[in-house]
Amino acid sequence: MVARLVWAGVLLTSLAATARGDVEFELERRQMIQAIKNDVISTSRMIGKNRLDAAVFGVMGRLPRHEFVPPSQQRHAYENRPLAIGYGQTISQPYIVALMTDILDLEPSDTVLEIGTGSAYQAAILGELVERVFTIEIIPELGKQARQRLHRLGYGNVEVRIADGYYGWEEHAPFDAILVAAATSQVPPPLIRQLKPGGKMIIPVGAPFSVQHLLLISKEAEGAVRSRQVLPVAFVPLTGGH
Repeated sequence: MVARLVWAGVLLTSLAATARGDVEFELERRQMIQAIKNDVISTSRMIGKNRLDAAVFGVMGRLPRHEFVPPSQQRHAYENRPLAIGYGQTISQPYIVALMTDILDLEPSDTVLEIGTGSAYQAAILGELVERVFTIEIIPELGKQARQRLHRLGYGNVEVRIADGYYGWEEHAPFDAILVAAATSQVPPPLIRQLKPGGKMIIPVGAPFSVQHLLLISKEAEGAVRSRQVLPVAFVPLTGGH
């Protein structure tokens, strides 16, 4: 009987701690969303808008970002800045995640390709907004962790592949949108080919560890490709054998 009482006490304490954590994380998510909105306003002249889609904020306001960072980083999970996730990689700043998601003008029926899965936070956001997400990670350890994390959190519409993202995912092309979460010196031609006419790609372009620009690529219905710079960014480089 004593053992049962002790176990019950431990369980209640654990549940209470979890409840407190949930409340704290909810408050921190609200603060994160406000920080993103402030950044949108301060960069409105560059990005050409002073607000983002409410659906993007809705997803980010409920998604548990702390589940997508290492335990040592969880206390910083909702700060509006990138965080290290191991293997020399980072989870992007929430403002940049929100902007890149918003700028693609996604529809619920879309199929999206993501290059650079990382911890799968961006992939999970996309998975909440569109029908199918195919995401590629070149680092096997991160890819396996992302696959397990997405499965645990119930994202059955997100598929992870461990490969060189430069070449895209031909068998599932064409894509309504492509999001590249690593910097390249030039836009990979295979990704242009795999973008559906009428589709959009968002990609950071520039030399590694130097000035990069977020580039929006639009493929016209007749196949012509147009691009425009959005704003300066800093991303880890796209790696691989290309």
